[in-house]
Amino acid sequence: MDIKEIQSLIKFVAKSGASEVKLEMDDLKITIKTGSTTPETTIIQAAAPVATPQQILAPAPVAPAATPVASPDAPAKDASADEDSKYITIKSPIIGTFYRKPSPDKPAFVEVGANVKTGDTVCVIEAMKLFNEIESEVSGKIVKVLVDDSSPVEFDQPLFLVDPS
Repeated sequence: MDIKEIQSLIKFVAKSGASEVKLEMDDLKITIKTGSTTPETTIIQAAAPVATPQQILAPAPVAPAATPVASPDAPAKDASADEDSKYITIKSPIIGTFYRKPSPDKPAFVEVGANVKTGDTVCVIEAMKLFNEIESEVSGKIVKVLVDDSSPVEFDQPLFLVDPS
C-alpha cells in the first residue's frame, strides 16, 4: 500500500463520519481515529524489525452546518437556480484561457441574445499556444455568458447558458 492509497483511505474515512477504522494486512496495520479534534493515523509495519508508529494528519471531518434562518435573499437565490435549470450549459472541454473573440480586433463569436445552432463556434480556448474552437452542442439562444474574456477555465467549467426553446 503506497502513500497515495493511504491518503485516499484517510479522506474516505474522514468523509464517512466513522470514529475509528482499523485495517490489518500481512505486513501493515493501519488505525484511523477521527473522534478527536485532530484526527490522526497510526501506521505500524509489523514486518519491520523495529516498529515505530508514524503520525499522519488526516483532514478534519466536516461537521454538518447549522441550517441558516431563512433570509429575504434565500427565495431569490432559489428562484434563480430554478430559472437556470431550464437552460442547457455549454461547458469547457479542456483547461486553458477562454476568449470570446477570434482576435482582439474582431467581434465576439456570440453575444447574449444571439441564436446558435449545433456546430457554431461560441468561443476559443487557448491551451499550450493552440487556439481550440469550442462549438455549441445545442441549438438555441445564448442567455448568459458565465466566464469573463481572457480568464482561465477548468475542464467541465460552465461557459454559457443556452435556452433550447
